[in-house]
Amino acid sequence: MQWIIFMLLLFISSVEMLTQNRWKKQASASLLENCTGCVLCSEDNGCITCHHRLFLLIWRDGIRQYGMCVHTCPPGYFGVRGLEVNRCTKCRSPSCESCFSRDFCMKCKDKFYLYKGQCFRQCPPGTAAQPGTRECQETCEPGPWSEWSACTHESRTCGCKWGVETRVREVPEAAREERTACPALLETRRCRMKKHCPGGE
Repeated sequence: MQWIIFMLLLFISSVEMLTQNRWKKQASASLLENCTGCVLCSEDNGCITCHHRLFLLIWRDGIRQYGMCVHTCPPGYFGVRGLEVNRCTKCRSPSCESCFSRDFCMKCKDKFYLYKGQCFRQCPPGTAAQPGTRECQETCEPGPWSEWSACTHESRTCGCKWGVETRVREVPEAAREERTACPALLETRRCRMKKHCPGGE
């Protein structure tokens, strides 16, 4: 009887040791996964220091903080290189998908338009939304229309019943330099010409 109890205890002990060994292997494997690229690593919080080429990305899950070493910072973050550690820093605006610095956005999330480093749901006055690029482009305000030109047909001002007259307006220098999209700068309309030319031409 004692022999049976001894064998039973030995079996239970062996099962517990196997379970503990398996758990330790899994824990060390997940720790190694979390510590890829790390110089210093915490079992609870992941990476603390990264190799000099990598960026340290820190995020929170409830009250816990986790660190990971990455080659490039994810959307919503930008990389800052430092003397001791390179960090991924979060863009200030939640509508910004990628930024150059904390306050200068380079690309906005869907349903937002980019204008001068900021994200807007609607483009500011004086600008127009460009759906293809998701940017706000400054609109052009041309100068006043000129007077209508003489009525001509094939460069002649007489000898035909109908001709065409045109008028133009100038683009401001600033808009020309920025290559801003401008509204119509030339207009034409039909006009009645003199049927007979002076001197019977």
